[in-house]
Amino acid sequence: MAEVYYIGVDVGSSSARAALVTRDGMLRSTAEEPISIWQPHSDHYVQSSSDIWEKCCTVVKRVTQGLKKNQVRGIGFDATCSLVVLDQSFQPVSVNQDGDRQKNVVMWMDHRAAEQAARITNAGHKVLSRVGGVMSPEMQPPKLLWLKENLKESCWNKAAHFFDLPDFLSWKATGSLTRSSCTLVCKWTYCLPEGWDASFWTSIGLEDLLENNFSKIGSVTCSPGSPLGDGLTQQAAEELGLDPGTAVGASLIDAHAGGLGVIGADVRGFNLPCEDQPITSRMAMICGTSTCHMAISKQPLFVPGVWGPCLSAMVPDLWLNEGGQSATGKLVSLMSGCIDHVVKGHAAYSQLQEQMQQRSNIYSYLNSHLSLMADSCSAVDLLGSSLHMWPDFHGNRSPLADPTLKGMVSGLPLSQTSDDLALLYLATVQALALGTFHILEAMKEAGHDIRTLFLCGGLSKNSLFVQVHANATGLPVVLPDQVEAVLLGAAVLGACASGDYKTIQEAMEKMAKVGKVVQPDRELQSYDVYVTIHEMET
Repeated sequence: MAEVYYIGVDVGSSSARAALVTRDGMLRSTAEEPISIWQPHSDHYVQSSSDIWEKCCTVVKRVTQGLKKNQVRGIGFDATCSLVVLDQSFQPVSVNQDGDRQKNVVMWMDHRAAEQAARITNAGHKVLSRVGGVMSPEMQPPKLLWLKENLKESCWNKAAHFFDLPDFLSWKATGSLTRSSCTLVCKWTYCLPEGWDASFWTSIGLEDLLENNFSKIGSVTCSPGSPLGDGLTQQAAEELGLDPGTAVGASLIDAHAGGLGVIGADVRGFNLPCEDQPITSRMAMICGTSTCHMAISKQPLFVPGVWGPCLSAMVPDLWLNEGGQSATGKLVSLMSGCIDHVVKGHAAYSQLQEQMQQRSNIYSYLNSHLSLMADSCSAVDLLGSSLHMWPDFHGNRSPLADPTLKGMVSGLPLSQTSDDLALLYLATVQALALGTFHILEAMKEAGHDIRTLFLCGGLSKNSLFVQVHANATGLPVVLPDQVEAVLLGAAVLGACASGDYKTIQEAMEKMAKVGKVVQPDRELQSYDVYVTIHEMET
């Protein structure tokens, strides 16, 4: 009997990726295609849903090359929480002043609606209790309000459908307008089981969204991994190179897919403090363009400055709190993440590139350089004792929830050698780890009991980043067996939709696996300085 597979499709900030995944969670092949980004104005970042779907089709065809179509049992999609705008005929609507209809996606990192977000926060509606008390410009209500106030004729009056990007992808695949509880609860203020709060939309001036039972933003929702419609439509199947009717699972935001790809792994035999404890003792950290801190609980826990609690937003029937750090790692060419910004903007960067010679990964080189400076890997943390950073170059997502905050460095010398660059890089990594500890402390105070970290994403491949996080938090860090955990999480959705696994929890336990455990080897003792820097800045 031929082996069966599931496909996971991930749309990140700058690329579309796909993976062919076996029933036991092994990635057989992967493919990646870049997607376009435009920056028409400062803090405006836009994309094209047509371009994104085309690239999704390309990568799916590549990973299934040589397979019989009936070997693919299910497909799942995840994506960034960007806003897609379509008209009554499901054609793109421009989100820019230039009127280019193909540019119809307001990206997650687009901060054009900062003023609208502040107004919504100041209004103090009760729905804010589920977003940490502060409305972020990275959520959808302020983006929608900006479009109405600034592009009423060219966009708002023409728009008939507003999708979160993950839901757009599942609609393209199935024709189903059913939205995932992940997207609506996390980014739109939807609340299970009550649904939409009409008084909120009215209070912020978006009462027109109430029409036809909220049809423009979603009338029906379901849990992630639930089968949608009748599976792939004839058109979508042809475009993806799959069989019509192939099961499609309700989608996830990309970070939440990463959570599914790591947090449910069987940890027996690894001597971890979360062994024989409920899954609520684990926190998933998805370390991509931004870092997302995903903690789950059996009962709703309200954490100031942290998004949630959100029911069935990642794991069905469990409550999710999501902390985060915006723009931490490598972002896109239009905007650098924190680490990239610090390293590539330093005067010694070109000198460092010459020293690297044939070594392609600058961060591996910097890690080795720091080890030589310290005479041992375990003493690297001590090198940063006189250089400190506040890393919120793109604002603080949590737990301070202040998008206006900027980065700050204390202890810079006049010299600009490669050693100085390495130390500044170290200070950046340490600051990000201390930011994670800051989030953990807020979650702990609210009632979370987190004993183990589960990391995935690009930065989790950086050994220094992982070790410093273990040291800063005092917790062991679990790395997945399959490094592309986000793609694995998306494939879990397809596996559930196919019926091969009865629940998300069962699929996670069978498909996610532990690859490596990193234990703390030294206490990072600069948290008081980290907090003091913030006090100086404010």
